[in-house]
Amino acid sequence: MNLLHFTDLHIRPAGRLAYGMVDSNAIARRAFAKAGTLGGKIDAIIVTGDLTDNGLADEYAELNTVLADVTTPVYLIPGNHDRRENLLAHIPGVQQSDGFVQYAIEDFAVRIIMLDSVVPFATYGELCPARLAWLRATLAEQPERETILALHHPPFATGIPQFDATALRQIDEFRDIVASNPQVRRVLCGHIHRYIFGNIAQATCIVGPAIAYPFMLTLDPAIKEGFVLEPSAFLLHAWSKTTGIMTHEVFVDSYPGPFHVPNEPDYPGRPPKA
Repeated sequence: MNLLHFTDLHIRPAGRLAYGMVDSNAIARRAFAKAGTLGGKIDAIIVTGDLTDNGLADEYAELNTVLADVTTPVYLIPGNHDRRENLLAHIPGVQQSDGFVQYAIEDFAVRIIMLDSVVPFATYGELCPARLAWLRATLAEQPERETILALHHPPFATGIPQFDATALRQIDEFRDIVASNPQVRRVLCGHIHRYIFGNIAQATCIVGPAIAYPFMLTLDPAIKEGFVLEPSAFLLHAWSKTTGIMTHEVFVDSYPGPFHVPNEPDYPGRPPKA
């Protein structure tokens, strides 16, 4: 099973740049096109929120044009830049449960549970009692099946003070649910626009790099975060029975290479001459 993890597309209305600088629509198109060049079968693409920049109907219309030629199944959840009602109204086939955009994907070797962590009119995320109850019940349906959880807001502290203030509010409750469900092997999220690893009980938690633009890395709470024009990327999660889940970073754009790497005469891994 090969699963691509996109996050933070920040689609704008056609012809508009994000923050007057970033052509996020074009980058998203290049990202989905890159998915078709990886050489193996891609089973699905999940997008963990911030599909659009402001949740506008025109932005979802543009997202529809971005997705129009994508033949791989694409599964979406909202982020804090999205408007749940506009997402449901303008993107065909998006699933929901109890008014939230959350659902289980049952079609692949690994089960994927997509969670809605959006709080209207807020940047931080939460899983309210109703959403936590839904997660417990959904996990209880198949306790023996290896599972990935996906949501927008990271459920752990990253060490970046500005973003930890806007992470998931129910970290302890979420961790308890994961700990009591050993079938959960990965937790995938977005929101921070940087590639970050952490742990939630037995599960590896991975924040995906943003498609649209990365944020700068600063550990100084006095420095306000800002975006940087570093390369955009997404993640490939490859699963097999023998290795479990292995994760690879994929840059959206192409760079020079590959180049042959000859071993120098002094290379210490070279067998001695007879």
